[in-house]
Amino acid sequence: MSDFLPEGCLIEEDSNSMYMQSITGLTEAYREQKILEARATVCDSNHNLTVDLGPIKGIIPRKEGAIGIKEGKVRDIAVISRVNRPVSFVITGFDRDSSGQTVAILSREKAQRRCMQSFVSTLSCGDIVDARITHLETFGAFADIGCGIVALMPIDTISVSRIEHPRERFEVGMNIKAVIKSIENGRISLSHKELLGTWQENADNFKPGETVAGVVRSVESYGAFVELSPNLAGLAECKDGIKVGQQASVYIKSIIPQKMKVKLIIVETFEENYAPTQPKYFYEGNHIDEFIYSPENCEKFIATRFC
Repeated sequence: MSDFLPEGCLIEEDSNSMYMQSITGLTEAYREQKILEARATVCDSNHNLTVDLGPIKGIIPRKEGAIGIKEGKVRDIAVISRVNRPVSFVITGFDRDSSGQTVAILSREKAQRRCMQSFVSTLSCGDIVDARITHLETFGAFADIGCGIVALMPIDTISVSRIEHPRERFEVGMNIKAVIKSIENGRISLSHKELLGTWQENADNFKPGETVAGVVRSVESYGAFVELSPNLAGLAECKDGIKVGQQASVYIKSIIPQKMKVKLIIVETFEENYAPTQPKYFYEGNHIDEFIYSPENCEKFIATRFC
């Protein structure tokens, strides 16, 4: 695990809480230039953030709110949206407010620059990182990979089974694993499906003769594709009234690795929106060079190569 965690992961750690217990602890964190986390409570009209440090309050001046703010490359929403959320920062000094109370001056931008220099700049394609979902769009999920530095995970890289929106897999605040897919001009793209298991690894969880849960992912003239797990879908004959997105109970007729096929019979479909669950990962390493999805001796060969 990296020393530079997505925002929200450090705030409950004992090492973080220790510094927040007293002004002495905060002073020690200042001397050591520790990266800490605390909750932002207010953003004033000048877009300065107030942070709850426990014994005293902290202030993140607008220009210190994120990399790119002072240069005008990042919009102020990057600061405003942190209210009521954990923020990473280093303490750059102490001052007194208008009422004479001691306040700590903080910089989120410096924490992010340290993360960029010591962690993000060392990443290469195929590296596996901890990430935290920050927001979801129709085209993909944005995830914090350290100190509020956000990367995009395009929707087609989330799972092998196709989805209409990332909210079907993730929710904001969910901690996940991700693979570095590409690095271009400082922008990082993430992938996820390579960690969710091969066709065979997923198929091994099912047996012919079972009736199992599924989700209708597409309806074609020749049948309906029903997802059994994020990286496995089967084909069933269509029935009247079937719609994409419906939950289903399906009977497994056969599983054919050589053709990478699962044949299904739809027992019933119904409307229900279940909350996304924490992903199940089949690969637990720190780096992956190649992911071969298709089974051995299969007519098709499907693989992802990270280079």
